[in-house]
Amino acid sequence: MDRTAPKFTTLGCRLNAYETEAMREMAATAGLSDAVIVNTCAVTSEAVRKSQKEIRRLRRENPNARVIVTGCAAQTEPERFSQMNEVDLVLGNTEKMAPETWQKAADFIGEVERVQVDDIMSVTETAGHLIDGFGRHRAYVQVQNGCDHRCTFCIIPFGRGNSRSVAAGVVVDQIKRLVDRGFNEVVLTGVDLTSWGADLPGEPKLGDLVRRILKLVPDLPRLRISSIDSIEVDNALLEAIATENRLMPHLHLSLQAGDDLILKRMKRRHLRDDAIRFCEDARTLRPDITFGADIIAGFPTETAEMFENSIRLVKDCDLTWLHVFPYSPRPGTPAARMPQVDGKTIKSRAAKLRALGDKAAVEHLDGQIGKNHKVLVETPNIGRTEQFAEVEFSAPQPEGQIVSVDILGRTGTRLSA
Repeated sequence: MDRTAPKFTTLGCRLNAYETEAMREMAATAGLSDAVIVNTCAVTSEAVRKSQKEIRRLRRENPNARVIVTGCAAQTEPERFSQMNEVDLVLGNTEKMAPETWQKAADFIGEVERVQVDDIMSVTETAGHLIDGFGRHRAYVQVQNGCDHRCTFCIIPFGRGNSRSVAAGVVVDQIKRLVDRGFNEVVLTGVDLTSWGADLPGEPKLGDLVRRILKLVPDLPRLRISSIDSIEVDNALLEAIATENRLMPHLHLSLQAGDDLILKRMKRRHLRDDAIRFCEDARTLRPDITFGADIIAGFPTETAEMFENSIRLVKDCDLTWLHVFPYSPRPGTPAARMPQVDGKTIKSRAAKLRALGDKAAVEHLDGQIGKNHKVLVETPNIGRTEQFAEVEFSAPQPEGQIVSVDILGRTGTRLSA
């Protein structure tokens, strides 16, 4: 029988996508074949159901392959996946990042323990896995994992463990390697990025890491930060936003709601005015900056008036890109025990937020027409501006390069150049 390379499917966040690439390299080194690996997400109950649906689909399409399930949902609910007839092996988030796991899977798949999920809370270190990025245009570097906070709606700390940081020197060395390979943009990624450094000697801040990268890797044209908690942004990062043109003017904020009582019930660390103040301060420092944000619709006890505060937050913070989550209870979280909003109302509120987000994005895009932008080419026909707006080119461009273009118009949610 011909032996085929393993197939990988990723659900969820950028960090999951990053880890999938690391697993792909480890599996290839181990010689694993005839396997399907599903890297699951647990951020919502719907994400877990989607993971199960994907597993069943992949089993039907690959009846002779071994199905290996890992990721946050496998970490938090290993029994759910081990009880699926389609699944051959369940790996926790720690186990999936260990080369020996993949070697054992390749050599002794029939003999290994079917469920390999240890206590994620006992993990105290995160390795800086060296991968070559995704495609040829943008590379992602994991600098942090886990979370020390316990938001009442969130299961992720139980899938990722407590916060732990990759040492700055390891991060810088990896970025140098990626730049040497031709990458023009690097994205720093983690579960709770702004907690980076708290477990390292001297307790450096994320802003210290950003400035160190930009200083020690002068040939890196573009550095981007993924989702952050605005209340934890340090002065060094604010200074970098103000003075470092190579730090991209786009931040995705973990805001979650715009009502103070809901924020308290979520056990968030900021209030509505804190979010507004941060956006105003950042825009003063960097007038061309844009903001994305995560917002949950229909959190338990949310009244119509409370929801309207979230609606108003979109304008008050001048948010451009919204990532809307219809609330769904996660068993084991405090919010699951609170009085719930009915499903129809949640769906309606999520739709209203998404429509508002689409309107905000279109207004931003229309404001770019006639301007010149430096665009990172992702495919010959598509690229992204420094503010992360998508651009379609009228003629093919060299993939991975940064090109200067005049914005001629907009088609849907894309700019045209």
